[in-house]
Amino acid sequence: MEYSISEVAKKLNLTVYTLRYYDKEGLMPFVERTPNGTRLFKESDIEALKVIECLKATGMPIKEIKNFIDWCSDGDSTLQQRYDMFLDRKLAVEAQLEELNNTMELINHKCEYYKAALEAGTEDILELPTT
Repeated sequence: MEYSISEVAKKLNLTVYTLRYYDKEGLMPFVERTPNGTRLFKESDIEALKVIECLKATGMPIKEIKNFIDWCSDGDSTLQQRYDMFLDRKLAVEAQLEELNNTMELINHKCEYYKAALEAGTEDILELPTT
């Protein structure tokens, strides 16, 4: 089955503009075009775009995602680079998760603090820091 750019945008919750930008940046060399230049997306293209979105969500710059796409195009000779890249991304995401968990701990603490203050009608009697 083939999809238009607008169908893919809707399917991935992206804008057509974003997909065109990805194409301009060289992130979609795998997408075929009709003789008049219309992009035709296959299921495998959509799966590749999901990986691109995943990498982007980890904070990876477009330039590095482009390197990954190029490595994919180069075939098996780049398996080690791709593996190493995903190990690096894994470490980056683990660090992000740790930071978010620390943030959540502080937010939970503050929720408990303010709930207790509301129940007491004041924070003057609470022994917790007020910051």
